[in-house]
Amino acid sequence: MDAQKEALQRIISTLANKNDEIQNFIDTLNHTLKGVQSQISQCNNALENSEELLEFATRSLDIKEPEEFSKAARQIKDRVTMASAFRLSLKPKVSDNMTHLMVDFSQERQMLQTLKFLPVPKAPEIDPVECLVADNSVTVAWRMPEEDNKIDHFILEHRKTNFDGLPRVKDERCWEIIDNIKGTEYTLSGLKFDSKYMNFRVRACNKAVAGEYSDPVTLETKALNFNLDNSSSHLNLKVEDTCVEWDPTGGKGQESKIKGKENKGSGTPSPKRTSVGSRPPAVRGSRDRFTGESYTVLGDTAIESGQHYWEVKAQKDCKSYSVGVAYKTLGKFDQLGKTNTSWCIHVNNWLQNTFAAKHNNKVKALDVTVPEKIGVFCDFDGGQLSFYDANSKQLLYSFKTKFTQPLLPGFMVWCGGLSLSTGMQVPSAVRTLQKSENGMTGSASSLNNLVTQ
Repeated sequence: MDAQKEALQRIISTLANKNDEIQNFIDTLNHTLKGVQSQISQCNNALENSEELLEFATRSLDIKEPEEFSKAARQIKDRVTMASAFRLSLKPKVSDNMTHLMVDFSQERQMLQTLKFLPVPKAPEIDPVECLVADNSVTVAWRMPEEDNKIDHFILEHRKTNFDGLPRVKDERCWEIIDNIKGTEYTLSGLKFDSKYMNFRVRACNKAVAGEYSDPVTLETKALNFNLDNSSSHLNLKVEDTCVEWDPTGGKGQESKIKGKENKGSGTPSPKRTSVGSRPPAVRGSRDRFTGESYTVLGDTAIESGQHYWEVKAQKDCKSYSVGVAYKTLGKFDQLGKTNTSWCIHVNNWLQNTFAAKHNNKVKALDVTVPEKIGVFCDFDGGQLSFYDANSKQLLYSFKTKFTQPLLPGFMVWCGGLSLSTGMQVPSAVRTLQKSENGMTGSASSLNNLVTQ
């Protein structure tokens, strides 16, 4: 490739030099042409004078008188002597040999003939059967329609979409590019599946040019995405999307403001910090705000079928928190795990350290280390709620029951904070563990024989 570039550069340099030579010669020709045109004009004038003198000489031959004839003869002699025709050079100022104007391209022609230009690569073909979507990663595989040993690398482009038809040329999101892929497959990992689908296309490149795109393919990337419902969260909780933090002044300060407004009989309290009696109905769930010592916040998206997974991480200094699910009918004073409408695991780091599973006011102590991050698996149709160490995928506890109402992810936090990770597929390791552990671990029924809190 480099040798071909050098050869082509030498050809271009030679052509440029020849171009300068031709331009200079054109300037010379223009100058010469002006001289030739002047020479033609002088010759025409000399020819006219000569023809006039010739005609006068011819008439003089007919003169009979000797004296007149002698006079005419002297005039002719004087005019012939001074005639411009005898002083002009009759050699043209140009040559009829134009070979010096020819440009010799023989060397350049030979060099061009030795160059071998690379063909444009054909479009690859993505094989949907060989593509894999698992563990929030997508592996895309493709092949060339025919062998091409000149391929240097591939370019993969992807974008998220909620459009379930054939991939569109234009979409609400731009293509993201991954360049310089040497193989015929590539894995995108650590993705958040916050759209239903992803589009993919790929093109092949050699050292000279990139080929056409493959036909795009669409892969399904569905997962549970939810935020925390700020409209019904406890006043002592500061809620923002996927984060919740204990706020000891939130309830007191807001309640005093609300009471002041109620006494004055003015205005409607802010929907973010309102009393239960005067708060307008929540948009999502139409439920009352949690109060008392519940310190609860729910997710804003209900689970009505299927298998789902999300992860929760607590702040290091968090004194008490619970992670689980609840029916929408969970009471505004209810704590997670204290009624038959909620299931959770509870971590207590205040006064004494405890780690337990809770349901219907029954407690099952867990003899495992509290993980840095907790994974929650919910199989609505299978009636199973399992908790895992999100990093090692060690099973912490499983509830086995029959869910009769839509579920909402539920969280309780006191003196600390929690952050959520949603848009996650059920990890392959969890699916495998579910198959082996199903029916072999603790369940909600096993809590019936435990001491009531």
